[in-house]
Amino acid sequence: MGYGIVGGVQAGLISAVAGLLLFLLFHGLGRRNGWSYGPQIGWSFLLAAVLTVSGDLWNLFYFNYSGGQSLQLLKVKLAEVHDPDSIGLRVLCEVLGVVIGIYVGWALCSGDWRNRLRGNG
Repeated sequence: MGYGIVGGVQAGLISAVAGLLLFLLFHGLGRRNGWSYGPQIGWSFLLAAVLTVSGDLWNLFYFNYSGGQSLQLLKVKLAEVHDPDSIGLRVLCEVLGVVIGIYVGWALCSGDWRNRLRGNG
């Protein structure tokens, strides 16, 4: 995985693929069980975020709001994180990737996908 914006884009692409695949899975389940698009999108987003965003989001939360008990503990925690300088950018790209992946899945499954992707629908 790259560093900086390159790493953020790579993480976002991974999240987009996960969001797309999970939406397609939940869309198939939803069609058999009579779900509307709301539960399909909601469960897809929740599961994709847990799988792809949660680790970096937890690290971002920890580094911003932890008590900072000791310098040694902070050094150990920072050593475990890939690219701690751009963790916020990576979290943003991952969340946007999940949203874009689910949107593409929804546009493909809801019918008139050419117009939706062009912005005409």
